[in-house]
Amino acid sequence: MDFAKDDNIRADLDVPPQEDGRWSELLRPNYLAATVTLCLGVALFAFNEFFIATALPTAVSEIGGATLLSWAVTLYLVFAILGGAIAANLKTRFGARGTLITAAIVFVAGTMIATTAGSMPQVLAGRIFQGFGEGIIAAVCYALIPALFPPRLVPKIFGAEAIVWATAAFGGPLVSGFLTEHWSWRAAFGVNIPAAAIFVVLVLAIVPAQKVAASTSRPIPLLRLIIVGTGILLISVSTTAASVPLMIAALATALTILWAVVQADRRAEHSILPAGAFALTKPLGTGLWVVLLMPLAQASGSIYLIYGLQHVWDFSPTAAGFSGALMAISWSFTAILVASLRSHDLRVKLIPLGPALLSLGLAGLTVAMAIDEFRLVFPSQIAVGAGFGISWGTLSQLMMDVSPHKERDKTSAFLPTLQSAGYAIGAAICGLTANLRGFDEKASVATMHGALFTVFVVASVISTASLYFGLRTVRLAAKRSRPGQGGATLGAFAGD
Repeated sequence: MDFAKDDNIRADLDVPPQEDGRWSELLRPNYLAATVTLCLGVALFAFNEFFIATALPTAVSEIGGATLLSWAVTLYLVFAILGGAIAANLKTRFGARGTLITAAIVFVAGTMIATTAGSMPQVLAGRIFQGFGEGIIAAVCYALIPALFPPRLVPKIFGAEAIVWATAAFGGPLVSGFLTEHWSWRAAFGVNIPAAAIFVVLVLAIVPAQKVAASTSRPIPLLRLIIVGTGILLISVSTTAASVPLMIAALATALTILWAVVQADRRAEHSILPAGAFALTKPLGTGLWVVLLMPLAQASGSIYLIYGLQHVWDFSPTAAGFSGALMAISWSFTAILVASLRSHDLRVKLIPLGPALLSLGLAGLTVAMAIDEFRLVFPSQIAVGAGFGISWGTLSQLMMDVSPHKERDKTSAFLPTLQSAGYAIGAAICGLTANLRGFDEKASVATMHGALFTVFVVASVISTASLYFGLRTVRLAAKRSRPGQGGATLGAFAGD
């Protein structure tokens, strides 16, 4: 694969991308290694999340540090976002191959630190390295999708990655639980090491070494990255504030910091964000709002739904976990169906249906809490999963397509980073909302009902905003495809 030429291939296309891609092509010799590599890059992130979440409570019982438990997630998330933010810059400076291998080494170093830890602070140190390395890996893998696959196969590779996430949702806790119970929590932590080694071998096999000209190297905006990290860290810390006023102050400060960084980045010579990010008059800008707001709204269910099923409706942990698995199944099944559609135009037109189904699902969870009917939870979770499955892969591809070629790496690498940021902000907003309604572990069932009802109301409002931006994105993309195209389809502006 000639990466230098690839940057210009799609710009020269003035016809729609081929629409005859088939699932079987991903398994052909010329694409199999690339498919496995990118899916394994996603799997490192997905399985690691479930491995750690399952094994960490057992680790705490052995090495202590229960009060630091939440920081194992917080620090991982913050540094994953920072790694993702810098990934496009690193890819430009050192090439995709060198960046991926170095990030994998950082990830393995973090895994080894966490696996051999004798105290919770050592685990946290390992999680920092894991998060930073995996943030870079996930972002660069996204950036490589349009470089390693022709446009007709991009929907299929996003569908394959959805299958990886569903497999992780099922298999991750099962494998981690088995290793923890029959061997050690350290085995559950360390299982990432051989997976990362396989990933490095595949990267060496399929990603060619690149000679990066000195003129293409850009300085790393360390100050802006530090400020971004501070803002994300404040968002995470706000959920643990001792009082509601402190929580409000921390969250407001964090959001103000992030807004200021976005404004400063737009004026910077060497920006972190792609040009037009969050602009309301460009399909890239409105599409990135969807990428941010959908996970932000869905964070309500990720954080509070299983807790509510167990403490409001007396579900067992296994039965409560089924609701999360149901969402993952729905996401993957729907993503496969959408990726199998032959028409690119149709897939793009279906994008707003994703936020609509998310809104419907969150409304269902709101009603379930309002009328005390747990059976509404399951169809609501199916709707939430279907919402992401219908829109996520196509939206990601569209964001790459509407970006200028010189900005494509920035855009594609920014997508998983923005998704993580959405979950972080959503967790803080949901935590603030629940705490304002008196939610805590000692609250009565009636108080929990009221708190969770309010959380899902707020999430429904946010998802409605994502629906507005989804509709606007499709309209702006359609307008963008018309001038000079002679009525060409939406796929024709790829690489503009």
